[in-house]
Amino acid sequence: MILQENVSIILPESGLEEKLKQAKEENRKLSIKLGFDPTAPDLHLGHAVVLKKLKQFQDLGHQIIIVVGSFTARIGDPTGKNKARKPLSAEDVQHNAHTYINQLSKIIDVEKTKIVFNSDWLDALNFSEVIQLLSKVTVAQLMHRNDFNKRFTENTPIAMHELVYPILQGFDSVKIECDIEMGGTDQLFNCTMGRQLQEVHQMPAQIVMCMPLLKGLDGKEKMSKSLNNIIGLTDEPNEMFGKTMSIPDALIEEFIDLTTDFSIEQKNNLKVKMVNGENPMNIKKLVAKNIISQYHDDEAAENAEQFFNNQFQNKNFDEKSFEPVFIDSLKHDQHKTTLLELCHQLKNDLSKSAVRRLIESGGVQINSIKITNPDQGIELIKEVKIKIGRRNFFELI
Repeated sequence: MILQENVSIILPESGLEEKLKQAKEENRKLSIKLGFDPTAPDLHLGHAVVLKKLKQFQDLGHQIIIVVGSFTARIGDPTGKNKARKPLSAEDVQHNAHTYINQLSKIIDVEKTKIVFNSDWLDALNFSEVIQLLSKVTVAQLMHRNDFNKRFTENTPIAMHELVYPILQGFDSVKIECDIEMGGTDQLFNCTMGRQLQEVHQMPAQIVMCMPLLKGLDGKEKMSKSLNNIIGLTDEPNEMFGKTMSIPDALIEEFIDLTTDFSIEQKNNLKVKMVNGENPMNIKKLVAKNIISQYHDDEAAENAEQFFNNQFQNKNFDEKSFEPVFIDSLKHDQHKTTLLELCHQLKNDLSKSAVRRLIESGGVQINSIKITNPDQGIELIKEVKIKIGRRNFFELI
């Protein structure tokens, strides 16, 4: 069954078949929930793993419900690490939610999607109703959550609002009468809380479907904006291609399974080629083009491959494509600066210490000449060409 492809957890195991059978007998659509707190304005391929599964349900005629955590994002949730996430302002929530919803249209049909905000019902609860809701869950049940248990054992503080958060998220399932809740495997506890609260409210319990967590470009941690290891859904084609080509070879199979829309047969064929010794770069190129075709188009994918081949496989420095930078837009002292200052201005997403290490390791070229002294003086004149790292090319104009 295509709905079970790549799914890590279905709880209970036979729940999906039973829900589908029930919906057919009752001649109704299933309500499929995905909740998110708009903590950052950008979606990436990690989010897409769950969203593409939602799209499969939508294509079969079921009702997708996106629950925007407009209330829960304002209180801050447990991060799964050793501290709570910082709460957002109402303005941040509104801005990020709007951006999220626009990006959802890259994968699901937003026109056929029901989008709700949990502040609509959570803001309306009075304190007595909150206490009644909390009484449905025991502390022992909450301590089954791995990060809570770990922090409690290590005497790391756990704030009360963090314990309340999963209960509020579970209450969302009660309010929307959810049949199936989707999420990553890191959301298993919160999703099962929805099952528990529905049962307490004498409702049919939702089933839980958890998708695997896509690893980021480092091949170690899950894809996360805070770790700067993402491929964003709004990234430009050339950037998407370059980032995909940078993944460790050990991550290729995971990307084939979770990021492409190849058929099962095509995915298996690519894996067989890898086992038979195919150059991993060739497989990555196919994966990169497929990703770009999904979020842009086939022409953009072809152009991105050509750009990559020219930039990173053509050894002729002067034939590469350089991003123009106006000299007057740079801070300088009488059109002179140091290599460190220049590179930091061009790559302001890197710290100065990171730029210094990059220069000293030979990662910077000026007019095809490698320079390893961060303090070397640079004269800012037209047609100076600069390469910073593997994928950044600039030309002063």
